Amino acid sequence: MKAQTLFFCGLIVAASGFVSPPIALALGLAFGLSVAHPYSSDSKQLAKFLLQASVVALGFGMNLREVMRAGRTGFLYTAFSIAFALVLGLSMGKVLKVKRTPSFLITVGTAICGGSAIAAMGPIMEAEDQEMAVSLGTIFVLNSVALLTFPMLGWLFRLSQQQFGLWAALAIHDTSSVVGAAARYGAIALVIGTTVKLARAVWIVPLSVGTAAIRRSGARIHWPWFILFFCLAAVANSYVPLPAHYFQSLSNLGKLGLTATLYLIGTGLSRSTLKQVGFRPLLQGVMLWAIVAGTSLWLILKGIIAF
Repeated sequence: MKAQTLFFCGLIVAASGFVSPPIALALGLAFGLSVAHPYSSDSKQLAKFLLQASVVALGFGMNLREVMRAGRTGFLYTAFSIAFALVLGLSMGKVLKVKRTPSFLITVGTAICGGSAIAAMGPIMEAEDQEMAVSLGTIFVLNSVALLTFPMLGWLFRLSQQQFGLWAALAIHDTSSVVGAAARYGAIALVIGTTVKLARAVWIVPLSVGTAAIRRSGARIHWPWFILFFCLAAVANSYVPLPAHYFQSLSNLGKLGLTATLYLIGTGLSRSTLKQVGFRPLLQGVMLWAIVAGTSLWLILKGIIAF
C-alpha cells in the first residue's frame, strides 16, 4: 500500500470518532516511524490550523463563568510555573553545554506551550533550521509521552478531575496534548485543563516582546488570536439563546478535530527527527520536564496549589 493511501486512511480513522486521542497519536507515530511522509510540510500546516480551530470549537461546550474562574486561577499559577521553568531550564542548558539557542527554545517550549512557543521565538532568536528541528523534536517526543502516560499517572495518584486538569495544563507542553489527556480523564478536567493551558499560552506575547526588545530584533510577533476566539465561543455558549444541541455539536466537532490533529502530529515524528535531536538537548528537555511535572504534581497533592 502506498504511503499516500496509508496517510489518508489513518487520517480518516482518526477523524471518524471511533478511536481515542491516544490511539490516534499512536497511529500517527506508527506511520511516521515506519514510512517516509509524503506530505510532511502540508501536514504540519494543517495540524497547526486544525488545532487552533478545534480549540475554538471546544469553547462552544464551555461555560463562561468556569472559563473566567479557571483563567484567573491559571494565570497566577502559570506565571510562577513559567518563571521557575525558565530559570531552571537555562541553568540546565549551561551545565549540559547545550548550544544557547536550542537551549533557550527547549526551555521556552517547556515553560509556555511547546511547539507554538518555539515557533514564535525561533525567528526572534534567529534560529537556524537545524536548531528549530532539534528543539521541536525534543518537545514533540516528550509531548507524545505525556499524552500517553499522564492519564494513567492521574489514576494512579487518584487525582480528582480538577487536580488533573490543573496538573496537565501546568506540566504538558502543547495545547493539543493537554486537551487530549484532559478529555480522556473527564469533562471537568477538559474545561480546567484547556482554560488554564490557554492562560499559560498567553505568556507567549510578553515573552516574545521582551526577548525581541533585548535582542533588538525586528521579527514579527505571533499573537495567539485563537485564544480570543475560544473565549468568544464560551460567551456564545453561555449567553446566546440557541438550542443547546447546536453548540454541543460544535464542541463535539472540536473533539474530532483534536483527535485528527494528534494523528497529524504523530506522523511528523520520524527516525531522522530522533537522530537530529541528539543526547544533550533531549536530556535537558527530559530533566526540565520531569522536575516541572513532578514539582507541580507534589504541590497539587499537598493542596498548596488548587483550583
